[in-house]
Amino acid sequence: MTSQSPSLFEMDDASRPLADRLRPQTLEDVVGQDHLLAQQAPIGRMIVAHRLVSMVLWGPPGCGKTTIARLFAERTDLVFEPLSATFSGVADLRKVFQAAQRRREIGQGTLLFVDEIHRFNRAQQDSFLPYVEDGTIVLVGATTENPSFELNAALLSRCQVLVLKRLDDDALTTLISRAQEVLRAPLPLDDDARQALIAMADGDGRYLLNMIEQVQSLPGPIDSSALADAVQKRAPIYDKSQEGHYNLISALHKSMRGSDPDAALYWLARMLDGGEDPLYIARRLVRFANEDIGIADPQAVQQTLAAWDVYERLGSPEGELAIAQAVVYLATAPKSIAVYRGFNTARDAAKRTGSLMPPPHILNAPTRLMKDLGYGKGYQYDPDTQDGFSGADYFPEDMPRQTFYEPTTNGYERFITEHLADLARLRTTKRTTPRSADGN
Repeated sequence: MTSQSPSLFEMDDASRPLADRLRPQTLEDVVGQDHLLAQQAPIGRMIVAHRLVSMVLWGPPGCGKTTIARLFAERTDLVFEPLSATFSGVADLRKVFQAAQRRREIGQGTLLFVDEIHRFNRAQQDSFLPYVEDGTIVLVGATTENPSFELNAALLSRCQVLVLKRLDDDALTTLISRAQEVLRAPLPLDDDARQALIAMADGDGRYLLNMIEQVQSLPGPIDSSALADAVQKRAPIYDKSQEGHYNLISALHKSMRGSDPDAALYWLARMLDGGEDPLYIARRLVRFANEDIGIADPQAVQQTLAAWDVYERLGSPEGELAIAQAVVYLATAPKSIAVYRGFNTARDAAKRTGSLMPPPHILNAPTRLMKDLGYGKGYQYDPDTQDGFSGADYFPEDMPRQTFYEPTTNGYERFITEHLADLARLRTTKRTTPRSADGN
């Protein structure tokens, strides 16, 4: 570093967008990413040791990925070569690699920054490998998508994945102060409107500065209501086909499973606000009722099916209340995976035992040959017995009796547990082949 740090801001030009005018000029000026940029953090250590590795910067929009890559190149004396995977192809990459090879011959390194790197296909991603391996380039890819889903394993093995955080309220407040310094005037917002502006930015610094440009010249003071009329609220970050989709449905499931109706309602609202198909959520609720509640509350699945039916009849927004009601019901219902676990165990046993025949006494005998073979012999019609229970063995003759369903003491399964215990006692006292009785 030089003895005198450069100015926080570049030469001011009122014609440039505020986000560009406030672009940090040193890594120390970047807000909200100290976990990567501090001296003992991953990027900080690379700079101090001057041991550079290729990396993938994964984070939401407006958190500083491009800025960090550019300043990292400046701090390490690398030529900064930016590319966008959206607009570039193999020919563009080839030109960059050739230029980087020429620089390397004269001792100059190259940092290749690829924005939206997840948009490159597998073959394009593979083209980076030899140049990353031999040090021709230091690759810095930026992505808003989960790298483990979007980048191939060979490229990931050669890059360090660094996760950037959405900007928190403190970081966004710092950006507001810097904007006021450049604009040489306080924003015409009251305290509530200032907090609302931060909330509307939703962790996106670039979007915050764009909103500031919209309100800076308005007559004040502006309250929250006037602010909502003056600027457009940022759309939630939610891609129904990508990681945000899976993260939020997982959060909804875990909240219901953990019997937290308040958190469950929050994640439901987040999904609906992000544009998720309510029928997708309704289907997942039916699955949850069977998988996580089961017979602990037999009404749970009926509640979810009813919510599905109501939504199909009413649509949005009225039908969404039925889905919310089902979410609260599931979150507050007793939980049991006894049926889920028992069914999986039974399936494993079925695969192991193959094609064992049912015991003859429970088989129908519509022909004389089948009767002669013992089909139906000794069968008891359970409802017609003294206890409504014969105690017969219904497993194959060559398979010992096993227990697959082990009910809990939660909800209705408490009564099932007691009932099965009573039946087990009766089974030990009854003959397994009582007197013959005709039946089907």
